[in-house]
Amino acid sequence: MGAAAKGMADATMPARRIASSARARRLWRHIAYGIIGLCALPVLLTLVYAVVPPVSIPMLERYVTGQPVDRRWTRLADIAPIARFSVMASEDGGFCRHWGVDFGAISLVLRQGGGNGPSRGASTIAMQTAKNLYLWPLPTYVRKPLEIPMALWLNLIWSKRRTLEVYLNIAEWGEGIYGIEAASQHYFKKPAARLNAREAAQLAVSLPNPIRRDAGSPTRRLRNLAGLITNRARNSSGYFDCVK
Repeated sequence: MGAAAKGMADATMPARRIASSARARRLWRHIAYGIIGLCALPVLLTLVYAVVPPVSIPMLERYVTGQPVDRRWTRLADIAPIARFSVMASEDGGFCRHWGVDFGAISLVLRQGGGNGPSRGASTIAMQTAKNLYLWPLPTYVRKPLEIPMALWLNLIWSKRRTLEVYLNIAEWGEGIYGIEAASQHYFKKPAARLNAREAAQLAVSLPNPIRRDAGSPTRRLRNLAGLITNRARNSSGYFDCVK
C-alpha cells in the first residue's frame, strides 16, 4: 500500500468509529424510548379504564388467536352483594383498609417462607387486576415487583368500587369465561345479581385455579372451603363497607 493510500485509510477509520458510535447511540435511544413507552402505557390506560370497560391480556390473547371469549360487562350495582363480599373474603380480606398493596401480608409471607422462599402469595385484588390488565406474559419474578407500583397507582386513580368492579369483570372463571356475569350464567344459569351465598362462595374459592376448580361441580374440599367463605362473607359487617 502506498503512502497516499495508507493515509486515506487511516483518515477513514475515525469516521467509521464515529458513525458506529452514532448508530449505537441511536439504538440505545430507541430502546430507552421503548422502555419509557411501555412504562407509560399502563399509567395512561388506567386513566382510560377509569371510565371505559377494560379488556385483559388473557382476553386479548384469546381474541388474537381466534379462541372464544365469554365476557359480559356488569356494573358493580348489578352484582349480588354477597358475591362481592365472598370474593373479597376469599381473595383480599383487607381490601377496604389497605392502599392497593397489603405490605403486612407480604412481610408475613416472606418471613414464613424461610430458606425455600414464599410458599403462598400475598396478592391483593388491585395487584391481581394490574397483573391481568398489563403483566400476564411476564415471568413471576419479574411481574411481582411491577405489580406493587401498578396496584398503588390503580388505588390512587380508581375508587374501591371501581377496582372491584373491574376485577369482577376480568377475572377468569374457566376456559374462555371472564367476569362474574359470564361465570354465573355458565355455572348456575342465572345473572350475577341473583347469586346466593353458596353459589357466590363456590365462585370465589375457584378463583385461584379456575381451570382445575369447577365452581359448578366443586369437590368436597372446595365445598368445605366455600362454607368457610360463606361464614366470613356473612360476618363481614364493617369490613367491606367501601363497596356496599
